[in-house]
Amino acid sequence: MNAEERARRLYDDSFALAPTHLVRAPGRVNLIGDHTDYNEGFVLPMAVEPATWLVLRPRDDRRVRVASEGHPPTDFHLDRLDRPGPRWARYLSGVAWALGAAATAGWDGAIATDIPVGAGLSSSAALELAAARAFALSARAVWDPIGAARIAQRAEVEWVGMACGVMDQLTVACAEAGHALFLDCRSLLFERCALPAGTAVVILDTGTRRQLVASAYNQRRAECEQAAAQLGVAALRDAGEADLTRLPEGKLRLRARHVVTENARTAAAAEAMQRGDGPRLGALMVQSHHSLRDDFEVSGDTLDAMVQAALAAPGCLGARMTGAGFGGCAVALVEAAMADGFIASVLGAYRAVSGGGPAAAYPSLPAPGVTCRELL
Repeated sequence: MNAEERARRLYDDSFALAPTHLVRAPGRVNLIGDHTDYNEGFVLPMAVEPATWLVLRPRDDRRVRVASEGHPPTDFHLDRLDRPGPRWARYLSGVAWALGAAATAGWDGAIATDIPVGAGLSSSAALELAAARAFALSARAVWDPIGAARIAQRAEVEWVGMACGVMDQLTVACAEAGHALFLDCRSLLFERCALPAGTAVVILDTGTRRQLVASAYNQRRAECEQAAAQLGVAALRDAGEADLTRLPEGKLRLRARHVVTENARTAAAAEAMQRGDGPRLGALMVQSHHSLRDDFEVSGDTLDAMVQAALAAPGCLGARMTGAGFGGCAVALVEAAMADGFIASVLGAYRAVSGGGPAAAYPSLPAPGVTCRELL
């Protein structure tokens, strides 16, 4: 039973009145450009086929009741929002809080997901955008994807306490089937880039998980802000390689060097995609992994082992860790005709060095962003 079917069954088991709408919010994988979004730089993500599904019915009052598989249900009132309660529910109440007066009515809903939580595939952004779509439906408001992405990011930063950039939320909100987004995280302007012909994206899940709020993610952001302040720029987006020598040798220079060079790599990767140059895109992905591992220090043994296994497998054009790091997933660009053999080779090699475990690998086409349909 897939996540859509599980969400429908959970709704029927939890609520008496029939649902009226079905919302699908995808996960995302970042092909290149990590830890550049909160530095107002460039990223190149795509939405993926695994998604969070929300079956709902708007209410005529200001109460929100939600059932979610694997979690205790949550129930809150829009006039009495607070943070206590199940941690997963804070993403919902945070969206309500960030919406403020725009959250005019509540809803009953049931949630199920195929996105692995804590794997670097933006399960939290999918949950936030599903909630934002539900609040728009209950308010009978015109859906504004970019506005909703901003609301969701504010909820995660100021309510949940995760100092993220806008990449995840905007990708989940605005992605287009068949394309990645080359996104300027300062202007929020983006271009759509198709995968090079004959290539496929494979998500490589190490089976390790992390909690970003409790990790060094916020520390890395603070280090970037310190480096920008020392350079006298608004954000590291505004620094160039020549500026790096003005930072003392040490971790701030390393952090800044990753951001500066990653922005350049991401722009070059978008150009490679526009030319249909898969080998160039793959080479840039490998360079990105080395920078994330050595300069930004957000990889780890499992991610490095997965990337090494991928690069040694037949058909691989490039691979790198993806997302914030500290565990989770890597991503590979492969020759589409060799994807099945690639997956078998990678999983065999990775499990040989990791001692087994719950690793997984699966291809994903670039998926559309949040969708909603009415249930008859």
